[in-house]
Amino acid sequence: MEQRINRIKVVLAEKQRTNKWLAENLGREYSTISKWCTNTNQPDLITLTKIAHLLEVDIRELLVSGRPTLKDSDFTSGNK
Repeated sequence: MEQRINRIKVVLAEKQRTNKWLAENLGREYSTISKWCTNTNQPDLITLTKIAHLLEVDIRELLVSGRPTLKDSDFTSGNK
């Protein structure tokens, strides 16, 4: 199970917007947005800022609050 890092899917639902709408407004592929919404991949900070602007929310609302739990493998998978 993937760790939840962002709340993009939740905020889209709260704002009654869709992945398709976000993809069109960001000029990104639908599949990319889908990966962000399932926390399979994460947007970079610039993109996260753009998402917050489009959804008219504070960027912090797009992130899961609290201290993340990471495994040792999260630090060693190709980041040497």
